[in-house]
Amino acid sequence: MTAEPSQNPRPATLAPTVPGPFDRELCELVLDTAPRLFAVVQVCGNSPADADGWVVAWGLVDDDGPTHVISVDGQARMTLASPERALRHFAGRPGITSRLVWLAQPGAAGLDRAEAA
Repeated sequence: MTAEPSQNPRPATLAPTVPGPFDRELCELVLDTAPRLFAVVQVCGNSPADADGWVVAWGLVDDDGPTHVISVDGQARMTLASPERALRHFAGRPGITSRLVWLAQPGAAGLDRAEAA
């Protein structure tokens, strides 16, 4: 059995360990165009002392695009005109209200998963 030459016209090369200018530019692009992330939470209780809350869905929204929402159990997926529209779908039973909780804008981006964690 003889090894055949690779059909790939480009030889494999290792990625640089130090990000170059283009890599930094890509990370800046990602930060500038990242959608906003929010949670839809349900809250019950008559006062802050006896209140309880839980996350029922996560959503993404662009400045000029639709809102995408998925329930935490994965059973509901929606594309809506605005994040506030998701509140209607998760209003729940009497005594339970829905609220949006926004995550802060990210301040850093990385090219690999460990770097971004």
